[in-house]
Amino acid sequence: MTVWLDVGGKKVRVSLPGSREGVVAAEVDGRALTADVRMLRPGVMSLVVEGRQYRCVLDGDGVVIDGRRFGFEVEDPRSLQGRRGAGAGTDGPRAVKAPMPGRVVRILVKAGDEVGQGQGLVVIEAMKMQNELKSPKAGRVAKVAVAVDDTVGSGDVLVVVE
Repeated sequence: MTVWLDVGGKKVRVSLPGSREGVVAAEVDGRALTADVRMLRPGVMSLVVEGRQYRCVLDGDGVVIDGRRFGFEVEDPRSLQGRRGAGAGTDGPRAVKAPMPGRVVRILVKAGDEVGQGQGLVVIEAMKMQNELKSPKAGRVAKVAVAVDDTVGSGDVLVVVE
């Protein structure tokens, strides 16, 4: 996952390896760092970077790190879909993935259901907002990979539509 933090008016690129906990390799503006990541509760994590501990809290306006607020943007890997050409990717199974870390609050379909393009499949809650994820195509639900109250990371597969 790539996040852009606004630090004093300058955009800083932070690359994180998904939603794993424990010791992870991260990159901040091209500089490799090792961080010990622990989720304290949804939206709140503890980071230890180069021997310093930071408490990070996600809220609707940005991220608060040790009492300092920073704006941020998540680089959306789905943004490339519009550049692949009309009709691209309509054949074969399509995975619906979590756009950001969150918690599953509702599942609107079950395996075997017929769905239309744009139909709601699952609702996740992230940063105190609920997001309904929709079917990328008309078809049949092949798999529902999550359950209500599951915690999901950015890029985790939630539903597969054939």
